[in-house]
Amino acid sequence: MDLLSFIRLARKSWWLILLSLVVSVGAALVVTANMPPRYAATTTMLFSSHDKQGGFSPAYQVSTLSQGVHSYANLLTSRRMVSQVTTPDDVARLQQNITVDVVPGTVLLRAMVTDENPERAAALANALSTKFARLVGQIERPTPTSRPTVKVTVIDSAQVPRTPVSPMPVVNVLVAMLIGLVVSVSSLILRDRLDTTIKNSATLQQASGSSTLGIIGYERDAKRHPLVVRRKGRSSRAEAFRSLRTNLQFIGVDRKPRSLVVTSCLPNEGKSSTSSNLAITLAQAGWRVLLVDGDLRRPRLPDYFGIEGGVGLTDVLIGKVSLEGVVQTWGEPRLFVLPCGQIPPNPSELLGSDGMRQLLADLTADYDMVIIDAPPLLPVTDAATLSALCDGTILVARYGRTRHEHVARGIELLASVSARVVGTVLNFVPAKASRYDGYGYGYESAAQPEVKTPAAV
Repeated sequence: MDLLSFIRLARKSWWLILLSLVVSVGAALVVTANMPPRYAATTTMLFSSHDKQGGFSPAYQVSTLSQGVHSYANLLTSRRMVSQVTTPDDVARLQQNITVDVVPGTVLLRAMVTDENPERAAALANALSTKFARLVGQIERPTPTSRPTVKVTVIDSAQVPRTPVSPMPVVNVLVAMLIGLVVSVSSLILRDRLDTTIKNSATLQQASGSSTLGIIGYERDAKRHPLVVRRKGRSSRAEAFRSLRTNLQFIGVDRKPRSLVVTSCLPNEGKSSTSSNLAITLAQAGWRVLLVDGDLRRPRLPDYFGIEGGVGLTDVLIGKVSLEGVVQTWGEPRLFVLPCGQIPPNPSELLGSDGMRQLLADLTADYDMVIIDAPPLLPVTDAATLSALCDGTILVARYGRTRHEHVARGIELLASVSARVVGTVLNFVPAKASRYDGYGYGYESAAQPEVKTPAAV
C-alpha cells in the first residue's frame, strides 16, 4: 500500500482512528486513576579489596573486582539476603520490588526498593544495604578468624522519597495513544487487505478484463425513484448515464452491438435500473430503443415504468400473442418496452429456444438498439443463455458489495458460452469515493440543452 492509498483509507475511516484514540486514552486515565502510587528509595554501595599494604582500596584490582560485582548483585536479591530484612511471607514480594544496577566501569552497586509507603521503602533499602555489607564480610573470609578480602561500604544511604515513580499519567496517556493508533491503523490496513469487494474502476477492470464504461453515483432517493427523468434529467446520476451512453458508442467501431444484455453477478446490484436508464438516455439521443424485460423470475420493469406487465415476452415466444400487440411505448421521446409477461416454469429453456433467437433477429432489424434486462449471472443460467444470443453484454457491479471473485466467476460463465463482454458498470458509488478515485464530476443545475446524436446504423 503506497502513501496516497493509505491517506485515502485514513480519511475514509477517520472516525475509527478517532474512536480508538478516545477509548485508549479513556482506558489509560481509568487505569492510572486506580493505580496506587509507588515510591522508590535508592542506596549506593562501594566494593573494595585488600591492597598490598593490607588496607582496603577501591582502586586495587578494580577491573577484577568489578567483574565480581555482578555476582554480588545477584546475591543482593537472593532469598537468603531478603529474608533478613522482612518476614518469610513477604520475601517473594520484596524480591520483585528490588532493582539492582551495577554502575558500568566501577565497583559501585546501586539498589532501589519500591513500595507503596515512602518511609517503608527507605527503611527497607537501608536495612538491605546494611545486612548486605555484613553478609559479604562473612562470605569473603578465608577463615572465620581472618579479615575479609572484600569490603562493602554504604556511601549513599536511602532517603525518604517525596514524589512517586508511578503511576505516570502523561507517559501512560502517550503510550495508550500510541497503542490505540497502531491498533486502529493496523486494523484498517488488515481490513482493506481482506476486503475483496469492488471499490474502484481499476479493480473492476482487473477482475473483469474489460473496460469500465460507466461510474454511477449513489443517490439517496434512487430506490424510490430509479429512473433519471426526474428534475428534467439535471442530476449527477443522469449525467453518469449520459456518459455511459457516450462510451457505449465507441464500442466496436467495426462491430457495433445492436442487442445488449445487462446483467450482474448477484441480485440487488442495480442491473434493472442500469438497463432502464441506459435505454432512456439512448432514446433521448434519438435512438429507436426497445427495452426487453428478460428477467422471467423477478421482473422489475413494469414497476419502474408503471406499465402493464401481465402480457409480454413469454406470450410472444409461445405464440399466444403477436409482438406488435405487447410492445408498449413510454415517455417522450418514445421508448419501447417489452415486459416479460407471465412467469414460466422453465425460463432458461424458453430464453434459449429457437423462437427467442428468431425474435432477437427480428427486433435488431426493427430497432437501433435492443436492451435486455437479464437475471443475475451466478444464481441462474438465464443471463448466460441470453448473452450467447446477443451482440454484447454489460456486467453491472455494486460498489462495496460485489466481490472480485464474483466478477471473475461471472466472466468465466460468459466466456464459457462465447459471450462478448463489451464493458462493465460500477454502480452505487458514494460521492466521496468518486472524488478519491479521480472519476468524480460536478453538475450544474442550469445544464445546457442536450445535443442529440444520430442513432447507430
